[in-house]
Amino acid sequence: MKKGIATVAQLDTFDEFIDARSPAEFQEDHLPGAISCPVLDNEQRAIVGTIYKQQSAFDARRIGAAMVAENIARHLRERFHDKPKDWRPLVYCWRGGQRSGSFVTWLRLIGWDACQLEGGYKNWRRMVVAELETLPKRFDLRVICGATGSGKTRVLEELAALGAQVLDLEDLAAHKGSVLGALPDRAQPTQKAFESRLYEKLHGFDPARPVYVEAESRKIGRIHLPEGLIAHMRASACVAIDATRDARIEFLVRDYAYLGDDVPDLQHRIDFLRGLQSNEVLDRWKDLARQRDLHTLYGEFIDLHYDPLYHRSQNHNFARFPDAPSFSCDDLTPAGVRDLAQRIFSAPA
Repeated sequence: MKKGIATVAQLDTFDEFIDARSPAEFQEDHLPGAISCPVLDNEQRAIVGTIYKQQSAFDARRIGAAMVAENIARHLRERFHDKPKDWRPLVYCWRGGQRSGSFVTWLRLIGWDACQLEGGYKNWRRMVVAELETLPKRFDLRVICGATGSGKTRVLEELAALGAQVLDLEDLAAHKGSVLGALPDRAQPTQKAFESRLYEKLHGFDPARPVYVEAESRKIGRIHLPEGLIAHMRASACVAIDATRDARIEFLVRDYAYLGDDVPDLQHRIDFLRGLQSNEVLDRWKDLARQRDLHTLYGEFIDLHYDPLYHRSQNHNFARFPDAPSFSCDDLTPAGVRDLAQRIFSAPA
């Protein structure tokens, strides 16, 4: 390999990842843990691109070079002034071209063993997509099943606290998975960012130990699960939570309490079910939302929407669900969830 060039297979050998792309590109996705040090910001990149198209490549390089030099100088003063001599950073841009190349040149002139990522972010992205088709199959998945309101995500959190390996897809996707699942304080990531974080999480697991994951459909909000993962989940061993209706309603009232704070938004989400429920039912649900009667509303969600959907999907989508050990539960308070997770964790494989 040429000196100063590294491949995606060598990522673990570097102290830091530097993303030289624009802030907009970084926001869409980046290598896990990378820091954003653009050699051209969003506006500058647009200016250089316009000059390239409307004037000439030479003019674009001449003007862009001055911008790049100023930005690199600023990063050296503000971000890297205290780095030791043996610091070893990896710099990347979109394709491993001039943006990261110019950055690496200056870092190496200073004396750091900086390298440029061969093929740039594009090669990273290609590797992530390929790995997500095969990587999930290396793990013994235990799929946590249970009707909506069974506290599956909270059980995963407690399993993680017990030392289990947990793949929390809803946390990675920043969405609870149901029609009411958008979070009030977190926007969903881009599809590319979700897949990068998913790869990072899977890459850190020990294949010799089981991995607990919640049963999901193909989509979590607007995020699509990779086919390799969803196929392996549907063929994996299942664990069933059998919680009482009352416990589930009380759990939903607590876990989705924030929905009552924005009645118009809750009514808007109820409208997403148009075509699945009658107009009469939807109007009643919107009226319950207006009254902030979440207890009655969530009870009807369970009886008329979530449970019929659950009973159709689990037996159809998860081949080993009929053989799943069942864990009954009539208490989904934090203490009850901890007890449920302990029973699942302690159960024989």
